[in-house]
Amino acid sequence: MDRSTRQDGSSELSRRAALRAGAVLAFGGAAVPLAGCGLLDRDEPPPRPDPLAPLIDEALQLATGLRAAATAHPDLTDRLVPLAESHESHATELTRLVGATAATPSGSAVASSAAPSADPSATLTALRQAERAGRDAAARACAAAPAERAALLGSVAAARATHLEALR
Repeated sequence: MDRSTRQDGSSELSRRAALRAGAVLAFGGAAVPLAGCGLLDRDEPPPRPDPLAPLIDEALQLATGLRAAATAHPDLTDRLVPLAESHESHATELTRLVGATAATPSGSAVASSAAPSADPSATLTALRQAERAGRDAAARACAAAPAERAALLGSVAAARATHLEALR
């Protein structure tokens, strides 16, 4: 910076140096709002999804599969609809715990779970396999979860175990 020396030996900024400093501050200050709008931000990775998100989707898939099976086999409705409602309740509570918006199963998951067999016995077998996989996933999540989540996950795993019995 341009400094001038006064007769008493002290230095002060020249008028020209002060104007330059003001211009730098003015233009530098204009760049700050640009940084806030994302033009100058570095690419940050998106936040990682909650580890319980797959359980929400799985619960909704199981509910969809159970409802589709109940529609295809009306004689099984009394057994299957309460199980579907249980899964929907689990999805609601898991969604609340995660703090996500209401989840809906993906289109391919619905399509695969909503195609029950013409044979009620084969349909029940497929539903038992899905429930078993769901129970195992919930049990693994429960074992890995912090204490504030473990109680709900344990309840989900236990409910899925009872669903296996109801589907015999």
